[in-house]
Amino acid sequence: MMPICQYLQVSSAQPMNASPFASLSGACVLLCLPAFMCAQTFQGNGAAIPDDGTTLNIPVAVSGLSGPLNTTSFGLEEVCFTIQHAAIGELAISLVAPDGTAVLLASAQGGPNSQYGYTCFRQDALTLITQGIPPFSGTFRPQEDMGTINNGQDGNGTWNLRVLDMNPGANSGSVTTWDLTFGNDPAVPLTFTSSNLPIIVINTGGQEIPDDVKITATMGVVDNGPGNPNFPGPPYTDYDGLIGIEVRGNTSNSLSPKKSWSVELRDGLGADFNAPLLGMPAESDWILLANYFDKSLMNNTLTYHLARAMGNYAPRTRDVEVVLNGEYMGVYALVEKIKRNANRVDIAKLQPTEITGDDLTGGYILRVDWFNGNGNGFVSPYPPAVSNAGQVTYFEYRYPKAENIVPEQKTYIQAYVDSFETALAGPGFMDTLTGYRAYMDVPSFVDMFLINELSRNVDGYRLSSYLYKDKDSNGGKLHDGPAWDYDIAWGNASYCAATDSTGWAYLFGDICPEHQAQVPFWWARLMEDSSFVNTVRCRWDELRDNVLSPAYVSAYCDSVAGLIDAAQHRNFLRWPILGTYVWPNPLPLPTTYAGEVQELKDFMNARWAWMDTHLPGTCGITSSIGEPTAAIDRPFPNPFSDGVEFRTATNEAVMVKVIDPVGRLVQMTGPFAGQGALHRITLPASLAPGTYMLLATGRSGVFSAFRLQH
Repeated sequence: MMPICQYLQVSSAQPMNASPFASLSGACVLLCLPAFMCAQTFQGNGAAIPDDGTTLNIPVAVSGLSGPLNTTSFGLEEVCFTIQHAAIGELAISLVAPDGTAVLLASAQGGPNSQYGYTCFRQDALTLITQGIPPFSGTFRPQEDMGTINNGQDGNGTWNLRVLDMNPGANSGSVTTWDLTFGNDPAVPLTFTSSNLPIIVINTGGQEIPDDVKITATMGVVDNGPGNPNFPGPPYTDYDGLIGIEVRGNTSNSLSPKKSWSVELRDGLGADFNAPLLGMPAESDWILLANYFDKSLMNNTLTYHLARAMGNYAPRTRDVEVVLNGEYMGVYALVEKIKRNANRVDIAKLQPTEITGDDLTGGYILRVDWFNGNGNGFVSPYPPAVSNAGQVTYFEYRYPKAENIVPEQKTYIQAYVDSFETALAGPGFMDTLTGYRAYMDVPSFVDMFLINELSRNVDGYRLSSYLYKDKDSNGGKLHDGPAWDYDIAWGNASYCAATDSTGWAYLFGDICPEHQAQVPFWWARLMEDSSFVNTVRCRWDELRDNVLSPAYVSAYCDSVAGLIDAAQHRNFLRWPILGTYVWPNPLPLPTTYAGEVQELKDFMNARWAWMDTHLPGTCGITSSIGEPTAAIDRPFPNPFSDGVEFRTATNEAVMVKVIDPVGRLVQMTGPFAGQGALHRITLPASLAPGTYMLLATGRSGVFSAFRLQH
């Protein structure tokens, strides 16, 4: 067969030094091989990249393509460009098709290097751009699936190379040239046909998802129940409706091509709409966590599971697979957003009109985080434990939101936190009546201490660290929690000794004194109080052989790994980062998913062993709430269903009270007597799930206190 002739359509000529089509600006070149294997390349112009935060779109008009773009016979094959810039790592570069489909080619890649030297992107390239070595030249696989463009659309029309400088005002540069090629070897998207996990399908109508305001989109959730396959399309069995969606996260947003999203369910009028998702209680606000930096895909979900198993509220989660605008995005965790709600942070609703008396005292949710100076919170008068270069502890308003909280409420919660810190910093901080205990819920701080230390969370205590306070009439002391943001915990960070199984995370400032965000002084101060230390030790002894044991964590990890086994294969085809460095993964890098899970379990085992040996305190001196112990031995079973049993520790008669999570008496019974005698109390089957206190008091004042989980 004779080759077909070459076709040229030239509009103008400019020097294009790095491109093989350098003399053909705005041109279409039809290169043919025998057997009608043709490729058509269209050449775009160059342009300066704006350094003011606006997006550059460089168009090229495509015409003369016959038939729709598809994945079998003819479609988009390749995109190439040359860019000179002082720091190409500041750039996000996308290709936008005539129908609005956008594919991210490269974002935040290359650091301070200055060149994409005629760099080409193909879906079948062996090397992902995130695995390349800058300055880039040659052929790479893009960060998003280029095959999604070959979706049956008409390729004739205006295409755009979209470039955004994500760090405006710092560096400058320009696109020298770019071109795109169509042919008989089209990009083919990852095939996703079914899953044993629930599937979430999101359609934005071609809109990009921003990171500062939610856009309206549609979302369908498919969950056909255990043992039944789920398919990425209607009928949507769990949710089918409108949402608002935006990109969430700070570091994850800038460094991860796999974005996390905040999702708000909406009704037909655009208002918040509460609905249950995948068996979780009805609410409007949800998070889809990408877990890109965490290749085990379970650091967050494991931590929230442990926090709940300890008897605290932590976000409920479900592992899912996500499709966005027809493109497979991988495994995500659908997670409850932390907010005030009877099924989430169960504190009183605080209205703007509640500005006096008990009404004013709750509820509040704060977050210790970066100080951004935007007026959305307040700065502590007490510096962090290690304070260099003016470092501060910053409390961000989370509920009520900064735009809703009124001045009287701001004044109250700031004064309350200041009173807590003043009492803790003062010489009488250990006084049970006037010290920190007057303001602080000790058990919640104890549990968060154990969670942060066992996971060796490099961000623990100092970033995304939540606090809440209910009304005084509801026992409203300052609570620590809920747990949040553990993707780079469990040994998954390469800085500030985060991989060490030894040492204390709360002493972060001793390891990284130069770091901007430091740990509040509270933790080092609390560890000076022998009563608090003994309480921590007792709580550890209570949990070390069950929900915080290596065996329990290993079983959980194996269970999740088995559940998501097929899905994780697809996830790492979509994001081929196993064995590849992704910030801030420590070396050496496991090359398999099983290796990532084993690395997590190995860290847990080593960390548990060190903590079990080095955790200070003596449980025999105090019970789990810091009082003399002797009345009864530990009750069982725990968790309980309809009752518990225990043995009296002495011959002295003992009365037993069961207290609910907000301090109300559930039951009082007794007396019980007889050293070593076995006793049983039956509890109402109607008790709500949660953590209860069992208090046993003898006539001489001997006392025991235990947490019971129902």
